[in-house]
Amino acid sequence: MRLFLTSLLLATATCAFAQTLPKPIEVKVVVVTMFEAGADTGDAPGEYQYWVEREHFDTIIPFPQGYHDLRMNKEGVLGIVTGVGTARAAASIMALGSDPRFDLSHAYFLVAGIAGIDPEMGSLGSAVWSDRIVDGDLAHEIDAREIPAGWTTGYVPLGKSTPYEQPRADRFPGGDGTVYRLNSTLVSWAFSLTKDMLLLDTPDIAERRMQYVGAAAHRPPFVLRGDNLSASTFWHGKLMNQWARDWVKYQTDGKGTYAVCGMEDTGTLQSLTWLAKAHRVDLNRVLVLRTASNYDQQRQGITAAESMAETKITKYSAYLPSLENAYRVGHTIVDNLVANWPQTRDHIPGQ
Repeated sequence: MRLFLTSLLLATATCAFAQTLPKPIEVKVVVVTMFEAGADTGDAPGEYQYWVEREHFDTIIPFPQGYHDLRMNKEGVLGIVTGVGTARAAASIMALGSDPRFDLSHAYFLVAGIAGIDPEMGSLGSAVWSDRIVDGDLAHEIDAREIPAGWTTGYVPLGKSTPYEQPRADRFPGGDGTVYRLNSTLVSWAFSLTKDMLLLDTPDIAERRMQYVGAAAHRPPFVLRGDNLSASTFWHGKLMNQWARDWVKYQTDGKGTYAVCGMEDTGTLQSLTWLAKAHRVDLNRVLVLRTASNYDQQRQGITAAESMAETKITKYSAYLPSLENAYRVGHTIVDNLVANWPQTRDHIPGQ
């Protein structure tokens, strides 16, 4: 009888507790940005500010377990600032995905940030949709001054003894987290919806792009597809650019083409991958958009070191145009998903 009464009391308490829990907020889209220069509104912008001001992210939601408080609008679009680097991005996204206040089961995730671009692929201010996110951190490395004759880099794939050693293979069971492949159908849909958009161009970036070589580098800003190399080390220069091209080719077995470099996206994708295994998110609903704030190498007539000295946050040659274009292209997708929510909630566009 005592056991029965105890069980009855526990069951009653559990039911009462369950009744007091608020219903999780259904999120339609999560806009993922990585940094904000100052306040969320009213000053010099970072990646977040245009979204906050123009999409009316007026509701502030405390988020002490992450880098920055969350913001949300009345249409069900949630904004997050992850912090710079793969570690902060991974931690912030995992904290969001584990937060019981939110129902993210049907949410789309749009990473919208700035990046360095390969001048052979695009120009300042251009917007890049990526099918693959490739990790540029997991590796062995020796100083370039000590590399053997014949090596093109001191960077060696994890578990290998020489650069680009074949056959390429994951070192650990279940994969190394080196390449994340996005839903190409959704990427194609986003690209088709935005590929003809007019992006912001300025006389300053028009002048700067002519200091580089190649037809793609000389074009006014445009929307393209290309793969994303994510590494917490901010690298720069023509030789590092060649490493990035070779590294992406190697890690994708020749299928990928390097276009842009960011600092957080493998961290974001790693957390989303594990959250998907826990049925908290749908990994097929993830998009990564990066706009070119700078080229990933020096222009003609200066050294890599001199170029890197010019490449400081908020001082990039196309900083404001890249922020504007990230919003222009990104909000087109967000607004479409929200406007068509009766369909997009259960059916991914393009499928």
